[in-house]
Amino acid sequence: MCGHPQAEPSPGGTAVLSPHPADTDAQVPVVLDRRDGPHGEVVLRQRGARYEIIANGCFLMDTSDGRSERLLVDAAFETLDGAALYGGASVLIGGLGVGFSLARAAANPGWGRIAVVERERAIIDWHREGPLGAISREALSDPRTVILHTDLVAYARTASDTYDALCLDIDNGPDWTVTEDNSSLYSPAGLAACQARLNPGGVLAVWSAQPSASFEESLRNAGFSGVRTKEVQVARGVPDVVHLAHRPA
Repeated sequence: MCGHPQAEPSPGGTAVLSPHPADTDAQVPVVLDRRDGPHGEVVLRQRGARYEIIANGCFLMDTSDGRSERLLVDAAFETLDGAALYGGASVLIGGLGVGFSLARAAANPGWGRIAVVERERAIIDWHREGPLGAISREALSDPRTVILHTDLVAYARTASDTYDALCLDIDNGPDWTVTEDNSSLYSPAGLAACQARLNPGGVLAVWSAQPSASFEESLRNAGFSGVRTKEVQVARGVPDVVHLAHRPA
């Protein structure tokens, strides 16, 4: 979930493209909230028109351009087969972040059930009671949406619920995790847990700040099929990507 640019909504709810973070770094950030949680410190800052989430001093994400978060959800939906879409497909989004993936899912009537796993209580509060609600308010009030305050890695391993799609965006990518314990999600055991959370024929979509050939190989070795990568062009540097794979039907 780190390092990707986002899009800032206007007060009327329409997304407006704000400058890339590099364009406004000279502005002094204002700390709106600071919390200590089980995984360290999380901070919500405002820098000009955009909001930023910082964890343990590391920039995670902001509200300047949400193209890749939207693609994460769109690509998963477009990859589902007709049987999964009949009657409304189910999706698990991990994590909540600044809310663009959730908002995108809720805007699509094809999703029948939308679950979001977020381990940081502060981030949930910033959506329900704070400024990030400008992005997620309608989605949070949607009866299809449920927020699960838990750790994604633990949830994938221990839950019994299954979904037609898993859309995961909790790290910079499989090769660059936010916290050390997240790395187990991309291990053989973690991928097996993800596969267990998918219905037959379901789709795993994983956001990454850069392509990872080794992760594609890990997906194949874990028994996923149809492994491929979709790119999202960004203002500078290598494209963001979404890794896609199927649980065999």
